[in-house]
Amino acid sequence: MKKELTNREAVRMAIDTAMQKDERVFLAGEDVGKYGGSYAVSLGLLEKYGPERIVDTPLSESGFTGMGIGAAMNGMRPIIEIMTVNFSLLALDQIMNNAAHLLHMSGGQYNVPLVIRMVTGAGKQLAAQHSHSLEGWYAHIPGLKILTAATVQDAYDMVHLALADPDPVILFENSLLYNMKGVLDTSAQPLPIGQAKVMREGKDLSIFAYGINLFKALEAAETLAKEGIEAEVVDLRSLRPLDDETIIASVRKTHRVLIVDEGWRSGSISAEIMARINEQAFFELDAPMRRVCSEEVPIPYAKHLEDAAIPSPEKVVDAAKAVMEEA
Repeated sequence: MKKELTNREAVRMAIDTAMQKDERVFLAGEDVGKYGGSYAVSLGLLEKYGPERIVDTPLSESGFTGMGIGAAMNGMRPIIEIMTVNFSLLALDQIMNNAAHLLHMSGGQYNVPLVIRMVTGAGKQLAAQHSHSLEGWYAHIPGLKILTAATVQDAYDMVHLALADPDPVILFENSLLYNMKGVLDTSAQPLPIGQAKVMREGKDLSIFAYGINLFKALEAAETLAKEGIEAEVVDLRSLRPLDDETIIASVRKTHRVLIVDEGWRSGSISAEIMARINEQAFFELDAPMRRVCSEEVPIPYAKHLEDAAIPSPEKVVDAAKAVMEEA
């Protein structure tokens, strides 16, 4: 069945559907119950499923994330909502030292089928403690899977993919995408975890992006096309595991690379992608690779400074032209 809805509605629908099908699924986090979630994703679910399955928690990220890990190890399928990625650092010990590592440290005895959803990204003037993009940090950790939905279809499918996975999966949801509309086909076969998707075919330049920056890359590609540059735009979708096969295939097709990443440049996921291309397809390149990242500052509150700090379609166009000129 196909229907038009927002990303927010797609995530809510996916959680709702999963809770209908499996009594082991529950949602826990700050304000997910009576308030309906800080971004209204869980609005109405408390009335439908009650406080035992839609659990309002104290302001204690480490505590309720640890609760989710314990529940997962005992047969439940918890979804933990963390209000923003910055706050997830308070739960980093639980996420890395327990959720990510327990399977390995137990000699394969204990899977942790935990789903963590957290909001990421800037653009809403929420300042430095609510606006960062740390998904590249989490993609560094073995034992975790890191997914970043851009489209309505992925916003829905990735919740189900994460719940079906035997290991911890983190879903990064960009707050600017919640109101974006798209078509959801509930009968479509989901793309698996670890698979990227070519969103726009091109022959001159590969642009790799994810989340909100996918749409900035697509807008930039339209501008570039008017100047005779056909950019191929690839939605990475999964940051761990990365889809090396699709990335390298695109490089071999266009021979030029630009990566758009809202994380800070130093030690970013874009740096990892550049390293993999260097290892696997260096001799395919006709020009040095470039990337558009956030400026290396805490994201400012003032709108003009916030806009200047993060990637934009204009920055992508300028960087793409620079790559083309260097070829």
